[in-house]
Amino acid sequence: MKPGASPKEMARVLKTIKSRGLRTDTMFGEFQNVIGIIGDEKKIDLEFLRSLAGVQEVITIQVPYRLVSRSYISRDIVVKVGGVEIGGDHPPVFIAGPCSIESCEQLHRIGRKVKEAGAQMLRGGAYKPRTSIHSFQGLGVAGLKHLKEVGQDLSMPTVTEVRSEFDVKSVAKFADVLQIGARNMYNQDLLEACAKTKKPILFKRGFSAQIDEYLSFAERIAAHGNKQILLCERGITPLGGSFKPATRFTLDLNAVPLLKKETPFPVITDPSHGTGRRDLVIPMSKASIACGAHGLMIEVHDRPDEALSDAAQALEPQDLARLIKECGEVYRAISR
Repeated sequence: MKPGASPKEMARVLKTIKSRGLRTDTMFGEFQNVIGIIGDEKKIDLEFLRSLAGVQEVITIQVPYRLVSRSYISRDIVVKVGGVEIGGDHPPVFIAGPCSIESCEQLHRIGRKVKEAGAQMLRGGAYKPRTSIHSFQGLGVAGLKHLKEVGQDLSMPTVTEVRSEFDVKSVAKFADVLQIGARNMYNQDLLEACAKTKKPILFKRGFSAQIDEYLSFAERIAAHGNKQILLCERGITPLGGSFKPATRFTLDLNAVPLLKKETPFPVITDPSHGTGRRDLVIPMSKASIACGAHGLMIEVHDRPDEALSDAAQALEPQDLARLIKECGEVYRAISR
């Protein structure tokens, strides 16, 4: 829209778009407003749109993930969770905690230690998507209650995974950030249900998802009015299965600068899942910061040999402290 376009002119443009069976995404700026069209733009005459009063320009964005592209949103988006700001020019944020919440005492014990190590946010799984039905599946709602209690007690915003659209309301009630895991990247119903909570979404890339494909599914979150999106690279698997890696997954650090170039959203990495090996988490964390990641998600357990899930990749708290210190040194070096 033109700077200074009237509310009446804005309303007419919105009405025209919606009358063609399309939806809109409106961004209100200090000097200028922008209207995004959601749906098949062939349903509307773009030349007619250009002729409407108040319209300055009609731009067709060529990439498929239009609502999350830098062509549509040029400025960096900073996601605020409690007192923590992620993205833009802010220093890296560290999200740490156990893979699984095993008890309130365990979560509080580990949470206190990760905070002392320098982490700003607490993670912990209440619902665990596991390959084997015989593996620990999580404490469910009881785990969510523990997460909220410990997070409030330690003054740390919390992150936990939502496994099903049926659990969205429960998780949103207790957690500050809803995580959509790699297995659920393609679950459209879950993405849309999480988006409608208006809470920040930590959205992990699928095991074999191409970047265009990943961002097209991220757009489904934005299309429901939620632009508080944290993109998370957590490792991919080779297509075809002919190549057997020495690590659990391949942490694709190419994705970090590429995602930052293509979108305005914060990009974090999960080197714990990306490697599956405790001895590789620190070097890959430093590499993540060096290539521009806005933060890291790290699995931590003070008794890793007793952990009920992902013991092989969990750092001990003293190792997390070292990781945060060394990542800080890398960040300051690249900032210079």
